Amino acid sequence: MLASIIHLYKNAYSGLSRHSWYLSLVLLVNRSGTMVIPFMTIYCTQKLHFSIAQAGVIMSMFGVGSLVGAFMGGRITDKYGFYDVQLGALLSGGVLFLILGFQENFWWICAVSFALSACNDAFRPANSTAVAHYSNADNRTRSYSLNRLAVNLGWACGGAAGGFLASINYHLLFWVDGFTNLFSALLLLRLMPRAEAVKSLAQKVKSKVPAASAFKDGIYLWFSLLNVLFAVCFFQLFTMQPVFYKTQWHFSETFIGWLMSLNGLLIIVIEMVLVHKMDGRRHPLMFIAAGVLVTGIGFTLTNLLPAGIATAYLIVFFVTMGEILSMPFMNTFWLSRSNSENTGQYAGIYSMAWSAAQILAPTLGSQLIAYNGYALLWWVLGGICLFSATGYFVLYSLNFKIELG
Repeated sequence: MLASIIHLYKNAYSGLSRHSWYLSLVLLVNRSGTMVIPFMTIYCTQKLHFSIAQAGVIMSMFGVGSLVGAFMGGRITDKYGFYDVQLGALLSGGVLFLILGFQENFWWICAVSFALSACNDAFRPANSTAVAHYSNADNRTRSYSLNRLAVNLGWACGGAAGGFLASINYHLLFWVDGFTNLFSALLLLRLMPRAEAVKSLAQKVKSKVPAASAFKDGIYLWFSLLNVLFAVCFFQLFTMQPVFYKTQWHFSETFIGWLMSLNGLLIIVIEMVLVHKMDGRRHPLMFIAAGVLVTGIGFTLTNLLPAGIATAYLIVFFVTMGEILSMPFMNTFWLSRSNSENTGQYAGIYSMAWSAAQILAPTLGSQLIAYNGYALLWWVLGGICLFSATGYFVLYSLNFKIELG
């Protein structure tokens, strides 16, 4: 039994390129330093004595910067290559984290937060393009899953360390976040020298498909809109659900933190093996539709089951399984519609969808709660997920007809 499990995991992680592992290691180090943003609202209100409204404006600057960074990152990646964009984003982000730690004026914090987020999120489409470059059709979905594993493991480490450092001195968060960015840049230079990466990119066979704009791909734009709807629902797991657990079910902060970390732990343990088993058996949009539907069921369980620890665990399990079923195959789908000349554009739009949802999710959640309580929120999230899952299935039907010609 144990031998079979070990063999299963070995197969799931085998066959990935050396550079895919390098990219994930860089991402792991970078995300392990993600400490400032999760604690930014508390820092602004408790240490700088800004109002909740001002703290909300600052957080929205991170969201707007993320949108701009994702768009520009996709554009310049296609023009200058993924390596220089990743390196530039890590270096500039590291410096801006250090600068942000010295700011106390509201407007300067808004400006630096916007610039920081724009630089940081230019990294995402460049990194996605790099993963595509160093993978092939057989291992591409698993390569993206490896990246997601690195992100989740890094978030878990960063969140735990961030809470400890914040209890000592909030300024330590800015220093650690800044220097992990800079160290990630040095690690990228050391593991994947620029000359080697540029040579590899130049030797890659160019697609003969014209570099059509991703913004003219109707199916992909609808796919991106559905991604926004799904992401708005998914982000409630980290925005409104913790508040609900505290105020309605009266869980302790420690237990709520454990529930949040459970999401990442399940991904680390399950995703690579599950993706290895499922990849290629169905069209990516079918897996995505199923995953989004499972996520919606997870949220509606909050209304259907009695309050308690067991129900909370079940909710996290359903939402996480929905994430595991959908998100890796979202990368597979957008990549299937791109070519070597416009991968950055497609990756940029994909990142922009998630950035937009990051801005919209707290607004939707708080407004629904203010209008008619938490129960309405969970029903609406279930309805949006059902609508989105149907939309992905319709896109599958349209895409299938187009492929048939």
